[in-house]
Amino acid sequence: MLSKSLPADFADAQAKVGRHRFLILSMIFIVTVVNYADRATMSIAGTGVVKDLGLDPMMLGMIFSAFAWAYALGQIPGGWLLDRFGARRVYGWSLVLWSCFTMAQGTVGWFGLMGASAAMSLFAMRFMLGLVESPAFPANNRIVSCWFPTSERGTASALFNSAQYMAVVLFTPLMAWLTHALGWEHVFLWMGGLGLVLSLFWFALYREPHSDKRLSSKELDYMREGGALVDLELNRKEQKNKATFKEIKQLFTSRTLWAIYLGQYCITALTYFFITWFPIYLIKGRGMTIMEAGWVAALPAICGFSGGVLGGMFSDMLIRRGVHPSVARKTPFLIGMVMSTVLVMANFVDANWIVIALMAIAFFGKGLAAVGWAALSDTAPKNMVGLSGGVFNGIGNIAGIITPVVIGYIVATTGSFNIALWFVAAHGLLGVFAYGALAGRFERVELR
Repeated sequence: MLSKSLPADFADAQAKVGRHRFLILSMIFIVTVVNYADRATMSIAGTGVVKDLGLDPMMLGMIFSAFAWAYALGQIPGGWLLDRFGARRVYGWSLVLWSCFTMAQGTVGWFGLMGASAAMSLFAMRFMLGLVESPAFPANNRIVSCWFPTSERGTASALFNSAQYMAVVLFTPLMAWLTHALGWEHVFLWMGGLGLVLSLFWFALYREPHSDKRLSSKELDYMREGGALVDLELNRKEQKNKATFKEIKQLFTSRTLWAIYLGQYCITALTYFFITWFPIYLIKGRGMTIMEAGWVAALPAICGFSGGVLGGMFSDMLIRRGVHPSVARKTPFLIGMVMSTVLVMANFVDANWIVIALMAIAFFGKGLAAVGWAALSDTAPKNMVGLSGGVFNGIGNIAGIITPVVIGYIVATTGSFNIALWFVAAHGLLGVFAYGALAGRFERVELR
């Protein structure tokens, strides 16, 4: 039974056992920042792409959705690859390949393609980008499950998930400057090159807990005793267990898991609005320049990052105080999803600073609610951590297919973002239903 109050020497105890696991967390955080920056390249370069290649909003919406089609379809195979070959190899090669496809998007204009032919080429490249990125978040979840005890898992999951906001903070102004000063092609070329350099560091530095010589035995014991699945990769190599159809079926029949899946769908819908149409909303809907949009988009993202870190820390603090993980995971999610709905109020104000303030509140709420990966780590069957992460992220990213296309259709047919904001905000209420009404008590699903 966990103590009802935090021990006074909690921080000292952490220091004594070692902090190598936080170095691992910083690595996946950096990789995830680049991951999300590569996804968001088209949202920044989009206005230049539309102008130079003769595209319309529906074409751009389809190009935005191409990533999510492949990303969602690749989740289950990606999770299976992680369970079969481990996070180091699968994640590393995923990083190499997605960097190559990011660079390839910058070459479309070199071949004189225009209109539909350019749109088809970009769709294909974005599709491949989504496919090879598909193991990334299941890999993050697998790594956190291996390296972090239950009482730290919410913070760890929130940090890697909050990398999406840091990607906006760090790279949106840079990508806006590249588009303005050098042309939209350079956004893709420079970001892809950065990923290839980062892959060298990944293969040089990352090891699994059982084979990492820099990890002390004291820290390893602390991790294992706290619920970290430190032997997951070792068991994969030695036992080579294969999940049966009956076991896999439970991933799709558990009410607990379905509530978590639906919650992820809702938060992903909000994510895809912010990483696809949001900068274009600021430019087309609010009359900002691309440089203004690049800087302004970073402000709500800072709030999103802060909310994400706070949500994870708050959830873990509740667990350390003796609150059941189910309540500890649901509380920040429910509060955050309610807060995210305020973005629809932008339809009723004229001042751009108020719009940005509302978006900042919504971003903060979305960040606060980003505990889904921690909830999954607490509930996923032990021998299907990668596969369950793939199912979770695959279902969640169906929102990435639907949201950009629906918004593109709304903007193309109405010439306004008003209805689009109502559509996005509705996902906050649906998320509240998922965790507040559909979900039961979060417990680890035991295979039968």
